[in-house]
Amino acid sequence: MLLRPLRPEDGDEYSSLRALNRHWLGRWDATSPVPATAPRTIEDLVDFYQSEALAGRMLPFVIETSGRLVGQLNVSNIVLGSFRSCTVGYWVAQANAGKGIVPTALALVADHAFTELGLHRIEVNIRPENTASLAVVRKLGFRDEGLRPRMLHIDGDWRDHRSFALTTEDLEGATFMDRLTHSSQQSLGRHTAEGPTA
Repeated sequence: MLLRPLRPEDGDEYSSLRALNRHWLGRWDATSPVPATAPRTIEDLVDFYQSEALAGRMLPFVIETSGRLVGQLNVSNIVLGSFRSCTVGYWVAQANAGKGIVPTALALVADHAFTELGLHRIEVNIRPENTASLAVVRKLGFRDEGLRPRMLHIDGDWRDHRSFALTTEDLEGATFMDRLTHSSQQSLGRHTAEGPTA
């Protein structure tokens, strides 16, 4: 797995991946409440990500496996000072869902955010019906902090989200990768003892 910035030369592959997964991702995609907002080109997107990253407000990544783009993970709303917090959003192509790609990417990036950036809190907001995304935060042991009504404009309307978070204290000296490894070992043990779990 490789996490790296989106580049202008990714345009065709990125656009093809998004088009191929339009129905898979459409229900969860952020939309603009302003109808006249024009769609961003790949160049616009790269410029936006680079400027936000240079300003220290964002860590934008695409996810590669075997040299192919399979998804995206963005750390955004990075605030330092006394808050030292961020939010994380992610998606993965349907063909790559359920393979542990996003939990691993989130664990790697979250460890970097806590150790290298010195952040204290990481938050992930998920629509309550997005079971695939809920499985990611549960695998890493994120705390459910409750429902936020009509929090984000998604798929053409203001949608409720559940907020999940972890702070450095929650890790008790471990890392996110430690949590992921422990979770995977527990799942393997259940699968061996009881057969596949839902």
